[in-house]
Amino acid sequence: MSDVSASESRFDRFFVTRPDTYDLENQYTEAALERHKREGLELAVRARWIAMALTAVLLIFLNPHWEVLWYHFILLLICANGWFIRRAGRVGQSRTELLLIFVDLLIMTLGMIVPNPFSDDVRPLAMQYRFDNFQYFFIILAAGTLAYSWRTVIAIGSWTALVWTAGWIIAWWVATPMPGLSERVAEALAGYPDVGEFLDPNSFMASQRIQQVVVFMMVAVTLGVSMRRLNRLLMTNAGLERERANLSRYFSPNVVEELSQNDEPLKQVRKENIAVLFIDIVGFTKYAAGRDPYEVIEVLRGFHARMEGEVFRHHGTLDKYLGDGLMATFGTPVPTPLDASNAVACARGMVAVIDRWNVERRRAGEPEIHVGIGVHYGSVVLGDIGVNRLEFAVIGDSVNVAAKLEALTREFQAKVIISDVVRSQLLVEDRNASELMTGFEKYEKRAVRGVETPMDVWVMTA
Repeated sequence: MSDVSASESRFDRFFVTRPDTYDLENQYTEAALERHKREGLELAVRARWIAMALTAVLLIFLNPHWEVLWYHFILLLICANGWFIRRAGRVGQSRTELLLIFVDLLIMTLGMIVPNPFSDDVRPLAMQYRFDNFQYFFIILAAGTLAYSWRTVIAIGSWTALVWTAGWIIAWWVATPMPGLSERVAEALAGYPDVGEFLDPNSFMASQRIQQVVVFMMVAVTLGVSMRRLNRLLMTNAGLERERANLSRYFSPNVVEELSQNDEPLKQVRKENIAVLFIDIVGFTKYAAGRDPYEVIEVLRGFHARMEGEVFRHHGTLDKYLGDGLMATFGTPVPTPLDASNAVACARGMVAVIDRWNVERRRAGEPEIHVGIGVHYGSVVLGDIGVNRLEFAVIGDSVNVAAKLEALTREFQAKVIISDVVRSQLLVEDRNASELMTGFEKYEKRAVRGVETPMDVWVMTA
């Protein structure tokens, strides 16, 4: 058993290259890697097929005889192996994929070293190395950069150098020099020994073979380093996309765009005047009692999706879901000159969306959904809270007042209640203030539970 384990360990070291270290627990990173790998494999296979087709045409030009079909057969094997590699490719370690890559190099080497069985030409085995066939390995290496990690690209270079070197050494060991050729070349070039050695048909020219693999390894390492930099760029982009996706869960698209281009950290604690909106489904506990939990969840999803859309449409920030309600802020993380206007417009938009939804629900025989909305404008503290898991928090009396105004809608049987501070801010912002206040009625000195001082509030019932 120990011998088997040792054998498997040697196989792993030889055939398997470690994948780059990625956070595969993250769905965005994993999806980016999988997409990159799949697109790369598609490009690599297409590039391979095109390159093999062009090579086939070139070989006909270089050797316009039927014996060229042997090399066309080798090209077909390489094309077919590329298809298998595409099927086996995946993110992370894949022994099958790596083994197929090794088979690629083995096919190439044997095709170049083994004499053409369809050729009647008799020549020394060493002559197989005089046709500069090694340069075709660069096609496989270049195609590999489209699909593989930097470690695999370097592995392709290492394996090519190993297989090619082993091939010519074995050929040199088993080859039988053709008698008389070397002597005749030496005799004809007696005064030029270097030229004679270069033109000797029986010579394997070991220095040239070593030069080929050394240059190939240098190119492979250079491409591998470039691939590593490219992979890091890919992961950086995947991280940015993940951050944008996380931001889009809370902020409207225009705010996401601004935050993604802003170098200022959100965790800087500061005070700002913003608008806060709370919305809640009236009587939801009674509605949910006795109903199928799946049906209740679907109603909540429909409600949250519609309300979230209105928040983002009016340039607001979704602060948090609160069971059958939610909290939104206007002016976070970056204040604007129209925060109060956007908040009131959002409240009106929510009411309109709920009314349209209720028309659909009545047609379907479902009970209507009624909501209460509270809006307040004032000073809050903004910043990240937490240690390991950070959350962007909005804290202050203004948040509490907005929540209490939303609860006050039950007493007034109202859809929306806003504070007089909001109405005053609307006049300051001067963006269709009279239109936004249509349907609101003022109530002075109203006691609001949880708020010490009576407040002037504006109520919209219809």
